[in-house]
Order: sequence, then C-alpha cells, then structure tokens
Amino acid sequence: MIDEHQRWHRRQLMEKAGAALEKNGFAVHLFDDREAAVSHLSAATSESSSVGFGGSMTLAQLQLPEVIAGQGKKTLVHGRPGLSHEERQQIMREQLTCDLFMTSTNALTLDGHLVNIDGNGNRVCAMSFGPKKVVVVAGSNKIASDNEAAFKRVKEVACPPNAKRLGFKTPCATTGVCTDCDSEQRICRITSIIERCPLSTPIEICLINDDLGY
Repeated sequence: MIDEHQRWHRRQLMEKAGAALEKNGFAVHLFDDREAAVSHLSAATSESSSVGFGGSMTLAQLQLPEVIAGQGKKTLVHGRPGLSHEERQQIMREQLTCDLFMTSTNALTLDGHLVNIDGNGNRVCAMSFGPKKVVVVAGSNKIASDNEAAFKRVKEVACPPNAKRLGFKTPCATTGVCTDCDSEQRICRITSIIERCPLSTPIEICLINDDLGY
C-alpha cells in the first residue's frame, strides 16, 4: 500500500504523464482507486463482442477477465490453466483481430511513450495493429522519467519476476538480476516503444494511483 504522500506524488506524475500521452494522441483516464477504474473498464466493453487480454498481472489483480466474462462477452485469455501449446497459440492469434484488446504496459514515460519487452511479440503486436480498439491499464508504479529509465525498469523490475512466474529457466528467474542472457527461454526478445498513438489503432490508457503488476 502507498501512503498519502506517495499517493500525492504519484498523482502529480500521473497528471504529467497523462498530459504528454494526450499530446501524443492517446485517450487518457486517471483514477485514484481501483474500484473506479474497474467500473470504467467494465463499461468500456459495451460495444465489444470479443475481448482479448494480454498476459498481465495488472489485469489479473483487478480481476478484469472474470468481470468481463460475467458480461457474457467472448473472452480470449491465453494464460488459462490447462491449455495446450496449440490452444494458447490459437487464442493469441484471435486476440489480434478481437473487438477490444486489454493489456498493461511494462513502463510508460513522463513524455508519453509506452515501453514494452515481449517474448513472443503477441502483446506488442496487438497493441499496435489488429484489434478495433486497445485499452492499456497501468498502475502509477510503472511511470518512468524517460525511455532509458523505462528500459531499466523493465529489465530490473518487471522481467525477473515475470520469468519466475512463467516458470522459465533463465538466470534472472534464479538470481532476480538481468544478465542480458543467451538462454533458450529468454523472454526479452522483442522491444517496442509506442511514441504516438498508431494511425489505425485507437489506444485508451487508464492510469491508476496504486501499485499494480510488476
């Protein structure tokens, strides 16, 4: 939990990042608590029949896949337990053409960029082109000053716990420290910086003043 002074500071950063994101063509919504954000995000699916979810601890913590499945929507979740490799691949392909794709971002910057590193590339691909609309949900803990700080955050803060969570046998999943490895199971394979909202893909960004995801 963040205290009132951290919350105040994070709010200032959210407003600065939000203004830069809007200048760069993104639609932006700021929320001071999770409940308000979930209410907004639940309503955001009203015109969507199919909703895809990028692999995201943020969305899982907000229980958004369950909330939206309860609306009777077709939900595309490739991380469901018990799926075969082929079933996961098929769901990831379907996410590329869904009505609405929800995901998080590894980091976002005060000058309005979205910075991500992927293993398969399905998430960053869907963020850029394919779905009719994209919604990016992020906690204020993911704000970085610039691209350099964002990549540092991704490598040092996000990737090691994600590799551990996914059960990959990489050095960072053992030591917690990135070594820019050559492991066969390396998850840092595709780097994406979205500097402006893509021409054909409207992106809405929801920033929440809380610690969410890695």
